[in-house]
Amino acid sequence: MTVRILQADSVTRLCAAHAGHVVVTGSHGGMIAAAYAANAQVRAAVFNDAGRGCDDAGVAGLAALDRIGVAAVAVTHLSARIGDAADTFAHGIVGACNLVAMALGIGVGMRCHDAAHRLLVAPWRQGVVAVPQESRSLLAPQSTGHAPVWALDSIGLVAAVDSGAVLVIGSHGALHGGDPASALPVDARAAFFHDAGRGKDDAGTTRLPVLALRGMPAATVDYRSARIGDARSMWSTGVLSVVNAPAAARVFGLGLCLVFVSM
Repeated sequence: MTVRILQADSVTRLCAAHAGHVVVTGSHGGMIAAAYAANAQVRAAVFNDAGRGCDDAGVAGLAALDRIGVAAVAVTHLSARIGDAADTFAHGIVGACNLVAMALGIGVGMRCHDAAHRLLVAPWRQGVVAVPQESRSLLAPQSTGHAPVWALDSIGLVAAVDSGAVLVIGSHGALHGGDPASALPVDARAAFFHDAGRGKDDAGTTRLPVLALRGMPAATVDYRSARIGDARSMWSTGVLSVVNAPAAARVFGLGLCLVFVSM
């Protein structure tokens, strides 16, 4: 096959067409993102480090892919907009890479464009990266006056049945490729995301004003307070970093721990 460099604003959009190719993504480099990449059988993947954050979760997927022989790289969150594969390819600067990628001569400080071309000759290995069994879990059941609260490790797990629920989503708070339609596929009661260090052009919070236009309270948690890609971590220790206008009207405040937020 002719190996190509492909772009995907989110790993949730990977499919059979990406198998065997180098994929530059706009996603964070956490464990669930690595699982999506492995499931799509990519040859190599480029992620955003999401500021690395709590427990270095923003790049934890690189080591997981290393264990199955898949080359992986993460660009720094200040060099490229998270959620934007084109900006990652054009402007990203490598901030982390796994051993398979290092063996190809890729190192910290290299431009993403150059790293991606080196990845074209990466060995094509297939394997599985395990994701937590509770990647979708009920945090609080519905009760009188309160909507149910669901923890979803990725926005790719959001389903039609989540309409009307409070959603704690482990994904970053960035629009995919700047597309307002990617903000959230359902009308939730409220939604919480990870700010991914906010990053270049404050991309990690761009879903919030779009959801405000839909009248939906939304907020992000500080990247240092909880692990990206881990909604239960956000629920347990997440501290709000940015809130939109509808959320502010519900008395959500900066510095408020997510576990105490009640709708």
